[in-house]
Amino acid sequence: MERWVGKVALITGASEGIGASIAEKLVQSEMKVIGCARNIDKLNKTASKINNVGPGEMYPYQCDLNEESQVLGMFQFIREKFKTLHVCVNNAAVIHDTSILEGKTEEWKHMLNVNVLAVLICSRESVKLMRESEVDDGHIINLNSVAGHRIVHKPLYGITKFALSAINQGLRVELIGAKTHIRSTQISPGFVETYLLDKVYPGQGKCDKLFSEMECLKTEDISEAVLYVLGSHPRVNVNDIIIRPTEQLE
Repeated sequence: MERWVGKVALITGASEGIGASIAEKLVQSEMKVIGCARNIDKLNKTASKINNVGPGEMYPYQCDLNEESQVLGMFQFIREKFKTLHVCVNNAAVIHDTSILEGKTEEWKHMLNVNVLAVLICSRESVKLMRESEVDDGHIINLNSVAGHRIVHKPLYGITKFALSAINQGLRVELIGAKTHIRSTQISPGFVETYLLDKVYPGQGKCDKLFSEMECLKTEDISEAVLYVLGSHPRVNVNDIIIRPTEQLE
């Protein structure tokens, strides 16, 4: 990780969970980290905690990835303050309890906007800024899911994650075609000990039930995978990592 000391990284969905864990690891690795999320209070609290544990620094930035104008404004902020970007971690995602046959169009659009379009926009703008500032060894890391490799319970969420698999592969091909050494990786976790399901099903205790039935992954398991990817030799492009709890079947 020594070559990333002092370099600039963007992490979406950095206020809690996996995103906050990744931000903490990168700050500990002496990177400058722009962490974005919608909830600025949570983001500031996370940044305050993280900035006390590492030699790098996290810069909180409020951004709703559902709005392209806000995403573009964030990249303008990065351009003006840091002049460059070396790493983009597309971590943010949303999930609704919706279906193909009975789902609401606005919920589909929300998931497509955040889980697919925002990843495309952030990837495009990241590479644009990297190339403007002559960064030829940057890295785009997309947080996918095992739901991007098989459809089980949440088909609409799976659709957005299958799209992410296609984006990651297409990005790799286009980056090589553009004769850059910027790399792309997707990391696909199984069940992680976060409370995402409780946001989808409030008051039903689904997360506690899951955690009692299985030893799930910890957020640091995913952030350590990010460090592994970034720490790989520049000649190595780790394209795809799937991480499941030992006890998870699907």
